[in-house]
Amino acid sequence: MYVIKVKGVAKIPDYVQLRDNSFTLLAYFRVDRPDKSLDKIGLGDKAEQIMQLVNELPFGQIKKIEL
Repeated sequence: MYVIKVKGVAKIPDYVQLRDNSFTLLAYFRVDRPDKSLDKIGLGDKAEQIMQLVNELPFGQIKKIEL
């Protein structure tokens, strides 16, 4: 799975993309509101771990993660 943190501009907030190994979009959510999106794809129990990685990740970089 891959994580991408996208910097928002003006009134558009910062977003996170979660993609599978085929780079298909699994989830797209605001950095400050991950709960519903992670629950929807079955990663609600990993939310704290994912958000810790997201907070450390610079904008615009892609990071491969193993959950």
